[in-house]
Amino acid sequence: MKILLANFTKMVNDSGGLAKVTSAFANEMVKRGHDVSLIYSDERAGVFFYPVVEQVHCYNLKLNQDGSIIKFPIYLKAVRECLRVLGKRPARTVNSWFEENNLLDNLKYYLEIIKPDIIVSYQPAASKLLLCDVKCDIPVITMSHGDPEDYFHIYPVKELPALEKSTICQVLMPSFEQHIKNHLLDVKTITIGNAIPQFVFSADLVADKKQYKVIFVGRLTKNHKRPHLLVQAFTKLAAKYPNWILELWGAKDRATYYKELEHMISSANLSDRIFIKGATDKVPEKLREADIFAFPSAFEGFGMALAEGMSVGLPSVGYKNCPAVNELIKDGETGFLCDDGVEPLAQALDKLMGDKELRVQMGKAAKADMAQFAPEKIWDQWEELMEKVIKEK
Repeated sequence: MKILLANFTKMVNDSGGLAKVTSAFANEMVKRGHDVSLIYSDERAGVFFYPVVEQVHCYNLKLNQDGSIIKFPIYLKAVRECLRVLGKRPARTVNSWFEENNLLDNLKYYLEIIKPDIIVSYQPAASKLLLCDVKCDIPVITMSHGDPEDYFHIYPVKELPALEKSTICQVLMPSFEQHIKNHLLDVKTITIGNAIPQFVFSADLVADKKQYKVIFVGRLTKNHKRPHLLVQAFTKLAAKYPNWILELWGAKDRATYYKELEHMISSANLSDRIFIKGATDKVPEKLREADIFAFPSAFEGFGMALAEGMSVGLPSVGYKNCPAVNELIKDGETGFLCDDGVEPLAQALDKLMGDKELRVQMGKAAKADMAQFAPEKIWDQWEELMEKVIKEK
């Protein structure tokens, strides 16, 4: 198959989950003998944080044939920020306007070069450009990397017809299929989760240790990942569990929030117990050294870091109102789901921090449960889907 991955977002030095999934998909399909191309959209030049093999043909949608870069103009950034106060949908509409007025010629050019058999689109915005603007007749599978309910509230309205024009829409969690069908009854959907490494090693939860560890992995974002809630919850338990520490791993988002976290830790006199460690490319090794994975996100499309933590054999704690997290964690079996807020999170952590046998039991269950996302199973599902779509066309 000639597969085109259309991820019309940045890839250069991006450590986010979307970039990780894109690179993994490309590399696996090359490994399976397919001809893979990737179109991304980046104002920067450089290497990908998650590398792709040299056989992947990479094209930057914002790179003109003369070598110049199409940049998002400052005045549109200002307009977008002004509209943001009205909501995410008006702000995103500015992005859509920019794309359809500046990127279509390059997209047509690359499609002519690549001539794919099938396109896997990484966002409705990409599907809109392909199916509604360029009007390509190549089958398009539109991926969802979050709860697709958001499509109908914060995504530009002009992107929604692309879902109906897509050959099929993929979602990450079974409940997400209904979220699309509640709005677009005739759209075809399929659930395929993310590929999660099946680590041969596990966190050592049995050993008696001088120091035990709660770990968080994710970008330090205030309204999304919300590590400040974890810091506050751990602070409530610090005196009760003097041999426990907390490590926060992930890239900083906003400097003001980073300083807020630092101030929160120092004010609690816990600078020797709570550590902001920064980004790392050795996540499995860091997870292996931990005893509990805590994930206080407000929303998730899947929760790659959480799933990897569970695959290492860590019992986990998350919020029951967080999409995806509330399906990954089986409450009382592989970890705990609690009500939103600091106090419920502290109570859930308390149950695990105070009971080694429970940690061991839940850690084993978590590792076993993540086998459903074994890479070979996920990639088989994707390969079978693409072959079926091409055959039906």
